[in-house]
Amino acid sequence: MPDATPSERLENKWDASLAENLSEPEKLLYRSNLLGSDKRITNYGGGNTSAKVMQDDPLTGDLVEVLWVKGSGGDVGSIKMDGFSTLYMDKLNALRGIYRGVEFEDKMVGYLPHCTFNLNPRAASIDTPLHAYVPRKHVDHMHPDAIIAIAAAKDSKALTKEIFGDSIGWLPWKRPGYELGLWLSEFCQKNPDAKGVVLESHGLFTWADDACDCYELTLEVIQTAMDWIAEKTEGKDAFGGAAHKSLPAEDRRAVAGRLMPAIRGMVSGQQHMVGHFSDSDTVLEFVNAADMSRLAALGTSCPDHFLRTKICPLVVDFDPGKPDLEATLAGLPDAVAAYRKHYEAYYERCKRDDSPAMRDPNAVVYLIPGVGMVTFAKDKATARISGEFYVNAINVMRGADVVSTYQGLPEQEAFDIEYWLLEEAKLQRMPKPKTLAGRVALVTGGAGGIGSATAERYLREGACVMLADIDEDALAGTLAELSGLYSADVVRSVVMNVTDEAAVSAAFGQIATEFGGVDILVSNAGIASSAPVTETSLDLWNKNMEILSTGYFLVSREAFKLMRVQDIGGAVVFVASKNGLAASPNASAYCTAKASEIHLARCLALEGAPDGIRVNVVNPDAVLRGSKIWSGDWLKERASTYGKDKEGLEEHYRERSLLKRSVLPEDIAEAAYFFASELSSKSTGNIINVDAGNVQAFTR
Repeated sequence: MPDATPSERLENKWDASLAENLSEPEKLLYRSNLLGSDKRITNYGGGNTSAKVMQDDPLTGDLVEVLWVKGSGGDVGSIKMDGFSTLYMDKLNALRGIYRGVEFEDKMVGYLPHCTFNLNPRAASIDTPLHAYVPRKHVDHMHPDAIIAIAAAKDSKALTKEIFGDSIGWLPWKRPGYELGLWLSEFCQKNPDAKGVVLESHGLFTWADDACDCYELTLEVIQTAMDWIAEKTEGKDAFGGAAHKSLPAEDRRAVAGRLMPAIRGMVSGQQHMVGHFSDSDTVLEFVNAADMSRLAALGTSCPDHFLRTKICPLVVDFDPGKPDLEATLAGLPDAVAAYRKHYEAYYERCKRDDSPAMRDPNAVVYLIPGVGMVTFAKDKATARISGEFYVNAINVMRGADVVSTYQGLPEQEAFDIEYWLLEEAKLQRMPKPKTLAGRVALVTGGAGGIGSATAERYLREGACVMLADIDEDALAGTLAELSGLYSADVVRSVVMNVTDEAAVSAAFGQIATEFGGVDILVSNAGIASSAPVTETSLDLWNKNMEILSTGYFLVSREAFKLMRVQDIGGAVVFVASKNGLAASPNASAYCTAKASEIHLARCLALEGAPDGIRVNVVNPDAVLRGSKIWSGDWLKERASTYGKDKEGLEEHYRERSLLKRSVLPEDIAEAAYFFASELSSKSTGNIINVDAGNVQAFTR
């Protein structure tokens, strides 16, 4: 998403006429969604909200005070009612009596389920005590860039006092947990008139006894900080001023498209990674700045930022004033290796006796002067969100380093959050990755029946998909449908004619920039023609060969180039036809082109094997439903060839098959999934016929 403009004032979106009909828990949900709708207020998944509500106890019928608080792992912008944990306040207060001190605070998380109200299955987060022990009905905890800029400054306590006086307090850095909850409780007791508190290197707490008042207070405090920083930074160069100029937009994407597959191959050793590229104004200002390398090395401050972006980014050695992309590519292996070595040393310095094993030592964020920022993660959404978090960090560094001196989290504190046993337990509870998680596929003919069914099958298994098709309108419809089912993060489209060499090359450049590379090519673009040989024109013959043979060669060639840069293998799936193995009357051009396809696949299987690139073929037959090639003259021509009317042709094909069954696009998609997945990891140069049985097409 575009960067929010800091100069725009925060909008009070509270609708009193709507809110007056809401219950207190519903007002909490309303408030949460409003706050989470603006990334200047809090980052994705960051911060939390709560309300203390009087409700009937399901066992006794007595009125009891219940804490409604955002549950573990939720996002305030998109949370629903089932995203809140509910806990008895009297039981939460009783926990004070069994707390044995800061060295035992993590064990307090195990007591939270004992405080659950009404058997709510939503797990309570580590921040629950922070909300419970603030003696106000409504509490907001947000991570606004403007506040964290103050919180991450070396003299953050003095700055907080200067900006807010006594209305907003300040607490030194403390990892979230039970002890910090007690700190907040003590602060409120000693400062009964305070409306909130800034937590050093962390964020903002605000509170009130009315839901609307709390929402408006949160906006007021953040806006005050934004205005103060804007005044202090006006006319001053951020990040030491510009040291580089940005390349033109088209050139930035071209450079990213070359670098991302190379990086992706280097960082996908433990699991396939997906990339995201950003060249927003905020990113470009930072990567071009004189102080970028110094600030980047300090790492991020807010724990949420740090968990998403790692200890620090990798700065790519690229000079946009004297661009030498080949030299940059040649230097990447050493740069990535050096980052890993640095990370391993950090782990060894900071690890404790019970620390989890070292995780992936590769960088998440890559900063490229003159070009932008690349992020890699296990899936597209996480890669995008990691980039958004680093934009938050950039905003923080901009403000903090102009009004004071920016400081990241101390190294040991950063490590203790990254390798927190509670965080490790959360990671262990994550669902097992889907079978195509981290894979990227390009599907030609992606707007047709077989292409869209194959794309859907891959998306269902966790892949990212680029749909390529020559039919722009059909492509837009398929993109909208699949994006609605699986999110816009994981589906892209490109209008592409497979016979146009430049268009094919551009499409692979686009998939490299959008996702970081490609793992799966489904070559499915099709045409069909039917005519006796004496009536087959040279144009018709050439058209079949151009699309079904030359087109498959062009997309395969580009896929091989990209897969070899990544050096992590790949899978190419040709959707050919039964007609490539078994001759059909009055279809010599089509059958010959399909036979060429199949033999091309065999040749490519030989060439790809040393690089772990598998090439296999799916042979459909008579897939009438959803297939565009059956919507024109081909249907009429084949019906005429077999002496059938259009309505009887499907029945004819079904009855001529050995199994007497119709073949559907979903059946072809299943075979294409098999050849793309690890299920067929030891298969290349093979053919699967999905034709309900045709003895003439049996492979020999």
